[in-house]
Amino acid sequence: MSRARSASSNSKILEPLYEDQLGGREWDDTCDVLVIGWGAAGACAALEAASQGAHVIVADRFTGGGASAKSGGVVYAGGGTRHQQAAGFDDSPQAMFDYLKHETQGVVSDATLQKFCDDSVSNLGWLEGHGASYAHSVPPGGKTSYPSDGYFLYYSGNELVPSHAGAQPPAPRGHRTVGKGQCGAVFYAHLKAACLRAGVQPLLQSAARRLVLDDSSRVIGAQFWSLPQGSREARLHERLAARAERLQNFAPAYCDRLRQKVSQLERDHGQPVLIRARRGVILSTGGFIFNRDLIREHAPDFRRNFKVGATGCDGSGLLLGQSVGAKSERLSRVSAWRFINPPHCWPKGIVVNTHGQRFCNEEVYGATLGQPLCEEQGGQAWLVLDARLRKQAIRQALFGGYWWFQTLPALALMLFKVRKGDNPDRLAAVCGMQAGELNGALCAYNAGARGDGPDAFGKSEGSRQVLDNGPFYACDISVGNPIFPLGALTLGGLKVDESNGAVLNEQGQPIAGLFSAGRTAIGVASHLYISGLSLADCVFSGRRAGLSASCGSEPARDAGAAVHQSDQVDAFASRLAPTEATGVTL
Repeated sequence: MSRARSASSNSKILEPLYEDQLGGREWDDTCDVLVIGWGAAGACAALEAASQGAHVIVADRFTGGGASAKSGGVVYAGGGTRHQQAAGFDDSPQAMFDYLKHETQGVVSDATLQKFCDDSVSNLGWLEGHGASYAHSVPPGGKTSYPSDGYFLYYSGNELVPSHAGAQPPAPRGHRTVGKGQCGAVFYAHLKAACLRAGVQPLLQSAARRLVLDDSSRVIGAQFWSLPQGSREARLHERLAARAERLQNFAPAYCDRLRQKVSQLERDHGQPVLIRARRGVILSTGGFIFNRDLIREHAPDFRRNFKVGATGCDGSGLLLGQSVGAKSERLSRVSAWRFINPPHCWPKGIVVNTHGQRFCNEEVYGATLGQPLCEEQGGQAWLVLDARLRKQAIRQALFGGYWWFQTLPALALMLFKVRKGDNPDRLAAVCGMQAGELNGALCAYNAGARGDGPDAFGKSEGSRQVLDNGPFYACDISVGNPIFPLGALTLGGLKVDESNGAVLNEQGQPIAGLFSAGRTAIGVASHLYISGLSLADCVFSGRRAGLSASCGSEPARDAGAAVHQSDQVDAFASRLAPTEATGVTL
């Protein structure tokens, strides 16, 4: 059995508690299905379970939302949604499958991916049935990292990149929830309200600390450290957590200190609460980008990246699963987002490494660029523009109607974090590149831009532009540039049975009573990120887990087998001690 480790500062995931160790203590509450983590995946699981008549309790370390509420509210949906049709785009489940087959690289079986695509239209309709709205307005100019207000359907991945496109004409599949600004909060608010209407019972400001097993090692509940609702400590906990989420983009170090205080409140004032689940427990607490120990252990190349997510992305769901022997996979997979669009003309420049060598197609989706930048280039790279392209980019940044979070970093990068050279060799010298490498990369690129041959990295003709108008500029797009953060989130998680979301052990067998969904589990988005794919998988995997857990039942219990032999009790006794919580703190 894997030993549990720290999920957050001063907050331990403990070894599981066996039912016969309760010592006569009563359960604080009982339900059919217990969902741990009330983000998008947890909300979808709770809604699906409730629709099957199950009594559902959903517990959350905070007040719900998680990374989903902080997201852009984009759901990757295709196969012919009514919004695609209204915008004049033909799409099919097969075309969607063909494209995602290339992007997901076998992270789930073909049968699971096909079902994800086949269910895409109905899952979007299911969200609309719970209050979320979508529309068919497409932003002008083709590719963008996130559309401006008024536009809600866009190419959110690599659909327009020739090397990634399938045989069918590309179709936009990024369905942004209708709302103002970053629409994740709007998206989640609809799901939360739907849960409450369905009778789902929330247990808020309650951090899961360990799972509870019966004498057959079936998961039958969980123990939480719960802050008394309405108490001074609970109100302070909520304020500090909200401030950390709100200011993360501007003062990450300060927000990390706030999170330490949040964890201290949980440790000092959390009261133990035991919740029994008659049919199943679902783990849906998100990823682990805010768990420094897990990042250091599994994905050290991404330690310097800006953390994308919420405080609850602390690995608690992963560690809870591991505490009962669950198998985890792809913990080293992290999505790093180096967007260089907008400004829309930026991809016409070239991205080079510290030697001056080009290493990617600049028009690809930000995660497709960020992956090699962090894993193969040591997190260091330059975006090279000539004077003509830089002038175009500055004009677009100022007057292109982009979001402030797109415009301000772009302008700062081109005006302040930039190096200049009258010619390529001089620019290379200023940047410390190898002599002749940058000039060679520009000559080869310019030949393709002039139509003398294909681009070495498959860039489409519309994204090529001759770079020969000095002076030349190198913009620092490295992971350590504070004015141009390179965000990251984790993709790995618990291995699940793809037919029902049951968590699997190291031998590939289901752990009775335990399910997982969203970024806590391996899913469609666990290879490489595409905007909207994670929320879409939260809906797909959340509904799957909710349905499966609600159909479970406790095994019949033998009244004569109420106690274990004394040696078994002694063997399990050490699991109760807080000192058995392992690992180091954040």
